[in-house]
Amino acid sequence: RLSAAHSGILAMRVSLLSFLLLGQAASAAIVRQTATRAVLAGRAGKSAKSSVNAQPRAHPVAVATAQDAVIVDESGPLADAIDETNPLHVIISGAGVGGLALANCLAAQAEKGTPVHFTVLERTSEFKRFGGPIQLASNAMRSFREIDPGMYHTIESLATWTGNRTNGIKDGIRDEWYAKFDLKTPAEARQMPFTCVIDRPDLQNVLLERVQTSVRNSAAVASYSHDERGGVSVVLEDGETLRGDVLIGADGIWSSVRANMRNQPAKGEGSGVTYSGYTVFAGELEYSGMDPTSGYTVYIGPQQYFVITDIGKGRYQWYAFLARPANSEASEPKPEGASPYLQKLFTGWSEDIHSILRATKEHEIEQRDLYDRPPSVFQTWGDGRATLLGDAVHAMMPNLGQGGCQAIEDACVLSEELTRLDSRSKIGEALKRYRARRLARSAAVQGLSRLASDIIIQGFDTPAKITFKDGFKAENLNYNGIVTRLLQPILPIFFSIQFNFLYSGWRNEPLALEPIRDFFILSPVILSGGLLVDAVLGGELLEGFIGLANPQMEIFRDLFDAVVAFF
Repeated sequence: RLSAAHSGILAMRVSLLSFLLLGQAASAAIVRQTATRAVLAGRAGKSAKSSVNAQPRAHPVAVATAQDAVIVDESGPLADAIDETNPLHVIISGAGVGGLALANCLAAQAEKGTPVHFTVLERTSEFKRFGGPIQLASNAMRSFREIDPGMYHTIESLATWTGNRTNGIKDGIRDEWYAKFDLKTPAEARQMPFTCVIDRPDLQNVLLERVQTSVRNSAAVASYSHDERGGVSVVLEDGETLRGDVLIGADGIWSSVRANMRNQPAKGEGSGVTYSGYTVFAGELEYSGMDPTSGYTVYIGPQQYFVITDIGKGRYQWYAFLARPANSEASEPKPEGASPYLQKLFTGWSEDIHSILRATKEHEIEQRDLYDRPPSVFQTWGDGRATLLGDAVHAMMPNLGQGGCQAIEDACVLSEELTRLDSRSKIGEALKRYRARRLARSAAVQGLSRLASDIIIQGFDTPAKITFKDGFKAENLNYNGIVTRLLQPILPIFFSIQFNFLYSGWRNEPLALEPIRDFFILSPVILSGGLLVDAVLGGELLEGFIGLANPQMEIFRDLFDAVVAFF
């Protein structure tokens, strides 16, 4: 049974999510576009010669080099006008998915004649094949297609489609489908690509292809400041100073740019990064024991869950999510190895789980604690001419597979706002518009990702089941089991709303009503229904929501427990 305190926390998160959605409607209503039609028309004219049939070249004739973002002339104030003589200089800290996506957006605009140069600063000394697959949901793939159709087709050729296959949640113990989620229909309805997975190193190579000469390795940002000339000065850990017009902190959850911006440590207490309460074991291997029609399967049960997904080329990845204290990898011994340890934890669960665990070698298994950040509703995203992107500002749990996708959306919006500028004095306004367009949507996805973890682990159980074959038989007839069963017909509706919201809002356009409708109008009906079901079964969520210890609810709970004991 969920404790009243924990249920209250869940209810408060639901309330916060509703607040964030209200904020999305409000922020969308006040965002204003400052670029005039004359400026846009002028730039369109300039780009006519370099953009044949509006198709970006796969290999640009000229790209910004790493030195382009260094302002050499320090004799006086920067020119206010942004033009071919004085292009906008953007410094990007971090060459992850978000940072490289932004670099590609800017490079595509530069090819069309927009006066913009950039440098990407990467901490590591070289790029190596490191990291497992990453999910690119339909909203991310649609964004890539918008950036550059050629780049999109290259990514598509390396990816494995999962969004057009069977995806959903299974009863982990009975091995029966509990609820399927349809990723195909909302994508097809909008003529969007299906969700897919791709190896992170492969994606990185594609994103590096057009901007490699603009990337500097072994260039970790130590600090930054706003200089007297009106730009931003970036100090590297080796003491070198670079100067540009804008600094983008795309340097991940332990962002040094964010730490400088907010005067906080990058890690540990006071950083704003919190341990989620969950650790995850992950394995990746060549495997042929799964149903090939299945793309992504979640196995639910009491206090833990397991995920198996096809990642292409005969390989599969699995995850085991467990509620554990931080640093449990060191504090919880596994003398026989991770695989035997997990096989014991999942005793009695689906043979799919045990089969893939037995096939996984110890060196193919990693364990890591999961950290995220609370939605940055009341935290700054920017500081003058510096701002944040991706995990640096809205790190999220992996349950929706939207972490990288939201970073890509950040990149597209930020590029749009920066490349519309015709003067440096408007940079601060552009960064504020970027935050206004991205704040509520990214916060809503953060909240959904965390809520999904809490509900699946703390709320879901083996669904209650009553059969009359060979006599009356009741299975798992307890509070969580019955709630899990009663939520079964509601979840497909919720999933439909969720994925329609994710896919409809990919442009992050001001006054776009479809994503607001999908999640702001329809979801309260489901949430209200869930509270009603909970009230009938014991009222712990409702009790936590209103903050009262209702004696009548205790009576109903005691009556419920008595009925269960009787059977």
